[in-house]
Amino acid sequence: MEHNILSRVQQLTDEIIEWRRHIHRNPELSFKEYETSQFVYEKLSNIDGMKVVKGVGVETAVIGTLSRGDGPTVAIRADMDALPIVEATSHSFPSKNVGVMHACGHDAHTSIGLAVATIIGQIWKETDIQGTVKFIFQPAEENTDEYGKTGSPYLIEAGALDDVDCIMALHMDPEHEVGTVLIHDGYSMANVDVFQGKLFGTGGHGAYPHLGTDPIWMLGPVLQAIHGIVARNISPLDAAVISVGEIKAGSASNVIPSEVYLQGTLRSYTPSVRKELETRLKNAFSIVEAFGGRFELNITHGEPALFNNAEVNKMLKEVVSELYPGMEIKEIPFGLGGEDFSHMTYKVPGSMFFLGCAYPDGIKRDLHTPIFDIDERCLPIGTAILTQAILKYLLGNAQLPQQYANEEKAVI
Repeated sequence: MEHNILSRVQQLTDEIIEWRRHIHRNPELSFKEYETSQFVYEKLSNIDGMKVVKGVGVETAVIGTLSRGDGPTVAIRADMDALPIVEATSHSFPSKNVGVMHACGHDAHTSIGLAVATIIGQIWKETDIQGTVKFIFQPAEENTDEYGKTGSPYLIEAGALDDVDCIMALHMDPEHEVGTVLIHDGYSMANVDVFQGKLFGTGGHGAYPHLGTDPIWMLGPVLQAIHGIVARNISPLDAAVISVGEIKAGSASNVIPSEVYLQGTLRSYTPSVRKELETRLKNAFSIVEAFGGRFELNITHGEPALFNNAEVNKMLKEVVSELYPGMEIKEIPFGLGGEDFSHMTYKVPGSMFFLGCAYPDGIKRDLHTPIFDIDERCLPIGTAILTQAILKYLLGNAQLPQQYANEEKAVI
């Protein structure tokens, strides 16, 4: 069955761009995507046969569903929130909300999600395709709430994925130009953990350091040990990072403080390396005990590592080659950033791919920077890939991935 996906996408391209620019002008922070979710709700509600619900798990979540008869249930996810960044781009549609910016491409993700829903809706009306497609528009990928949770876990707990056989998503990739796609099997983005610790001494008068114990002095060997963990305790073949992002101590030139506060991040791919980093970090803090000090250390687990299903990726690579024979497919990991889509691919088999969006001018417009921007030629490409992937599953032209048997499935 031929559905002329590229032709349909081409006809919709101007609208996809306008949607993206509208969302870009009106960015909203995590858990506050009220206007964005209403915009998405209205667009989905205009699609014949689409059942649309708001507030699944999170007040600003929106899920659209097309369903008919028996068949697989396939989902795509698009995140909607922006970042607390002052925009410094030079294009004609900057953020209207000062201090808030779509600096991670979620405006593009949302507009692509709407475009996929629109085209699948057209095909749904014209044919008798069987199965179910869920279009999940997720709030709060970037930041956590007071309970330390992003949007994805809330949607999962609310049952958004209970009937899903496979889920897919994409992410903007400003490191590669339009015409490149990154598709990687297994662990592809990092476990994101945060550590907060304190080193304690007695403190004292700055003129009489020998009468007490100095946690600032102890900080030196502790930092040296922390920065040596990845270099000397983790295999060079394993992905891992420890970074100290904050140190606080003291309030006067002549007072030795009684404590030093440290905060930083731990990044890793595999469960074993994640555990090893924690153990080694505790050992590094314990050095203060040899100098008469003591310590406290708390490690908070954030998003797990993104695990991309190899079966889903095989299908995605076939789709890319069919639609865009000249497109370069890079089978490399996406780095040590975090992505809460990882919660979803732990629940059901799925994959996220990175879509090249850089302008060909050589200027670096990295994620989470004030000048982040995308070459909008990537928008129809992302739309076509996800649309064709959904159809492959619905039409039986691709085998559904095997469902996970337990929570230990993400091992390669």
